[in-house]
Amino acid sequence: MIMATSVCPPRNRIILAGLIGNVMEWYDFAVYGYFAGAIGKLFFPADDPAVSLIASFGAFAAGFLVRPIGGLLFGRIGDRAGRQQALTWSVVAMAVPTVLMALLPTHASIGLAAPVAIVLLRIVQGLSVGGEFTNSLVFLVEHAPYHRRAFTAVWGSWGASAGILLGSGIGDLLTHVLSEAQILSWGWRLPFVAGGLVALTGYWVRQGLRPELPAGEGASPVRAVFARHKGAMLRVALLNLGFGVGFYAAFIYAVSYIKNIDHLPEATVFNLNTSAMALLLLLLPAAAWISDRLGRKPVLLAGFGLLAAGAIPLFQFMHSTDPFTIFLGEAGFAAIIGLISGGIVATNVELVPAEVRCTGLAFAYNAAVGCFGGSTPLIAAWLINRTGDPIMPAYWIAAAATVSWVTLVLFVREFHFHMPR
Repeated sequence: MIMATSVCPPRNRIILAGLIGNVMEWYDFAVYGYFAGAIGKLFFPADDPAVSLIASFGAFAAGFLVRPIGGLLFGRIGDRAGRQQALTWSVVAMAVPTVLMALLPTHASIGLAAPVAIVLLRIVQGLSVGGEFTNSLVFLVEHAPYHRRAFTAVWGSWGASAGILLGSGIGDLLTHVLSEAQILSWGWRLPFVAGGLVALTGYWVRQGLRPELPAGEGASPVRAVFARHKGAMLRVALLNLGFGVGFYAAFIYAVSYIKNIDHLPEATVFNLNTSAMALLLLLLPAAAWISDRLGRKPVLLAGFGLLAAGAIPLFQFMHSTDPFTIFLGEAGFAAIIGLISGGIVATNVELVPAEVRCTGLAFAYNAAVGCFGGSTPLIAAWLINRTGDPIMPAYWIAAAATVSWVTLVLFVREFHFHMPR
């Protein structure tokens, strides 16, 4: 059961509160992915640059692997102490390690302690992200009228995409104003410093909503989730498998892929990725609007079907030396991921009963997106290094999308007009 005060905050303030934390959380994760090459050289030095890059992505993946634990931690806070408490603490837990990342000495200064510290900071950030995105979706959906749940919730996803776009834009800016030597020396630290400012903004906005945020009831939401709602969690996890893998392949790993496999200049790489992310931001509200009118399943069936069928040809576009051809591939992924996002944001919340909604959704979503989506850059780099085939990551995307499509067809019903209470 969900309780809320009688005073309802303005809808634009609700959307801003759900959006702002995701901007910061995903900005930081994106910045790490975009500067993985520099971080690999400074914190995971190796004779083979490919080994250094894989080690850097390994630390990136470590932050995702702990996300299910973070989901349980912050989800329990959301179900027991209230959505606002969970949202506030998740921003704080991301801000501190982000600033510390900017100040961290490299391997040349402190040796093995440097990569260990990187991994530990990524773990703390992973715990934070484990609670941020899903709790913000719950907050947004629970404050939306039934016929606008997808359109309201999509702004949480929009904030996450905007954070990634912001990270890409700053990376683009730095590659234009700094030399590669300057970026390697000190320039890579600047985006992490800037992340602290975004976090302070998010903290301030959410503090202003304290009286309006709901609180859940239940003695032990974690125990209830695993005892009575395993089916719902499994459906959420399998449904988000294709989304997570596709998203991180198209918008995080693609930066390293275009630079290291296609051998394009770094400035061109960031221009392409920034343009693709901007396109995604334009498509998200439209896809959610369609989902509210046609239902979740038609939108998701189309999206996952296109991802499964289109992953290989789109990756073939991306494997080129022509920037326009590469952009066609990235734009195709942006359109498909945008379509999926429009339906899945509200579906994730609608699949989980209210009394365990924060805990159940956070664990299931992060188990899929954290363990498989967040590991995708590492898996993709390993597949190419192992097989020598630059298109191999597309098969991983297609397989994950197929699993989600089958799950949707067989095990997910339409929650367009109602939601479990």
